[in-house]
Amino acid sequence: MAKKKLEKAPETNLNSPATDTGNVTPAPKRGRTKKADLAAEMGAPVTSEAAAPKPKTRKAKAVAVETTEPKPAPKIKASKKATPATIATPETIVAAPQEKKAVYHDVSRFTEFDIYLFKEGRHFSLYEKLGAHPMEHAGHKGTYFAVWAPNAEHVTVIGDFNIWNRDNHPLKVRDDGSGIWEGFIPDMTGSELYKYHIKSQYHFYHVDKSDPFAFAREKPPQTASRICDLKYEWQDQEWLEHRKTIAGQAQPMSVYEVHLGSWRRRPEDNNRPLTYHELAEELPQYVKEMGFTHVEFMPVMHHPFQGSWGYQITGYFAAASIYGSPQELMHLIDVLHQHGIGVILDWVPSHFPSDEHGLAYFDGTHLYEHADPRKGYHPDWNSYIFNYGRNEVRSFLISNALFWLEKYHIDGLRVDAVASMLYLDYSRKEGEWIPNEHGGRENLEAISLIKDFNQAVHEKFPDVQTIAEESTAWPAVTGNVHDGGLGFDMKWMMGWMHDTLHYFSKDPIYRKHHQGEITFSIIYAFSERFMLPLSHDEVVHGKGSLIRKMPGDEWQQFANLRMLYSYMYAHPGTKLMFMGGELAQSAEWNHDQSLDWHLLEYGLHSGVQRLLQQLNKLYQQEPALYELGFKSSGFEWVDYQDAHNSVISFLRKGKEPGSDLLIVCNFTPIVHNHYRLGVPTGGEWRQLFNSDDQMFGGSNVQNDEPLQAVAEPSHGRDYSLELKLPPLAVVYFKKNQ
Repeated sequence: MAKKKLEKAPETNLNSPATDTGNVTPAPKRGRTKKADLAAEMGAPVTSEAAAPKPKTRKAKAVAVETTEPKPAPKIKASKKATPATIATPETIVAAPQEKKAVYHDVSRFTEFDIYLFKEGRHFSLYEKLGAHPMEHAGHKGTYFAVWAPNAEHVTVIGDFNIWNRDNHPLKVRDDGSGIWEGFIPDMTGSELYKYHIKSQYHFYHVDKSDPFAFAREKPPQTASRICDLKYEWQDQEWLEHRKTIAGQAQPMSVYEVHLGSWRRRPEDNNRPLTYHELAEELPQYVKEMGFTHVEFMPVMHHPFQGSWGYQITGYFAAASIYGSPQELMHLIDVLHQHGIGVILDWVPSHFPSDEHGLAYFDGTHLYEHADPRKGYHPDWNSYIFNYGRNEVRSFLISNALFWLEKYHIDGLRVDAVASMLYLDYSRKEGEWIPNEHGGRENLEAISLIKDFNQAVHEKFPDVQTIAEESTAWPAVTGNVHDGGLGFDMKWMMGWMHDTLHYFSKDPIYRKHHQGEITFSIIYAFSERFMLPLSHDEVVHGKGSLIRKMPGDEWQQFANLRMLYSYMYAHPGTKLMFMGGELAQSAEWNHDQSLDWHLLEYGLHSGVQRLLQQLNKLYQQEPALYELGFKSSGFEWVDYQDAHNSVISFLRKGKEPGSDLLIVCNFTPIVHNHYRLGVPTGGEWRQLFNSDDQMFGGSNVQNDEPLQAVAEPSHGRDYSLELKLPPLAVVYFKKNQ
């Protein structure tokens, strides 16, 4: 995944004293200094282009660093003799109202067991505990707040309800060493805006933070959290039952990758993106008509900077508010399910941005991130790396993954940038990284987290799939955790993508010298369970669109593109295509613009769309294309050595005899009228699909029906067919039964 860089993250003083929280390191203590100098030396996060200004009505600045010694706020200490707090549950009933207080500190959603699991890194439903939860207590309706800030001296809730006053509504820290601050504020209901004002124990640092567990956020550029419940009446029970039924079975999987903000736009309304509700009216029907089995949404978690495409997240539990409410996103997913379409989300546990209101430097210390920039700062994306060795952070991340599966009925998670998590020296020069305890470059803490994540997902949701964007030769990415693997269901086949696009970029006259590039993928195709990706990363940052990667004149470019897609669907593995690929989009993808739907007015572009519809249909109809897609028994070469003609041929096999398909690819514009290929048995064969068909924009070089396999040995087989190979085309054949 390519991401737009944000401003440079702050340097961290590695010699600063450790706190009593273990591996959290506060910034060095200083005396009276100018605000800017002190903030920089403290290691406080730099405001990125993703950071947003506060509303004018808010009186508090985002970070206030005093130039003189501030009058310290009284530190709240929990009395050991205090009356035990009420454990709040949805069933809590209070007989009679009491006199109303500003904040109640005698109520908690946490049990001792919750705290134990939280500290052990095994609490995977933290979203039910931390954050803001509307409820009733002491006869009053209001909201319970809880936030993890172990190095805070004082935490208050601020918002519209108290005119953003930093003193009126303090939370109280628990006395169990968890570092959790909590309290119940009456009359806070509905969808009120709020933040936490956190005064650190260190260096006079205080800051207004968004709630890490908030279910909703303000629209950017504003940055406050919003009180929100997640009530929704789902109508996708039939889909969920179907998902359980097919779990573990070989299924065709053709994924349409979507960026919600640029799939379609409203040019008549200031070129705004569609809302979740508008997408629900258009996207499901389109995806169904195209024949895709799933959509994959680029991150829908709240992100303030649209240029990050969603990969710089500040609200991990909040749906992106620019498109609508959480319930409206649920509605979109619900309608997709009702159309028989699965939904995969991109999930980003690899890094997070340095925005002041976000997770970075949360309580005046490096709480969610590593203090040492050699482990805690990502040089490629100018962002922070989660501290995977901290138990509370592990609970946060795995809880977040399960949250989307439970509350939003998501069918799969595509985990972003796995390679950057696995290697301590990822994108770093010598001396810029710290070896692990064994002296190696493997990130043992991240590996452990990934395994725990996959186990937790599959234990609670055995019918959900996890997919790794992993670009290295790390072994057993899709291996079972109990056998030493990482536990993913699938892995993106990045090597296939790079080799294939490089081969297709060659002028056909030179392809005979690069036959190995197009055949090499089969050598390792069954070492993992692979998904073939033609993702957004291949059509951005000057790489050009797929059609512009193809050589030749206009006709040859379109023929090459049709051939690329047809070869992809014949190759073992599941499929993923980024939106716009089906239009033969001419321009590189731009997140601020709609796809160029007007291109469908032109025959060559609409022909590519029809081709993909047909390929999706065949993929789901022909078991040979998916039943043994992850097994070597589902593939057999006929001839991979005809480099002179730039032709390859192979069989795809299903579980049942008679389901085999013969695939022939002619990578040059030369028509071969009498091309002989060996086949397993005699009898009649028919042409099932031809990418050169005139309905797709091709030259319509066809094979007459029927084709008779004769007893003439060829390619080590007793029978053979004489075929006509169209120019720059892929042809599928099947034996008549």
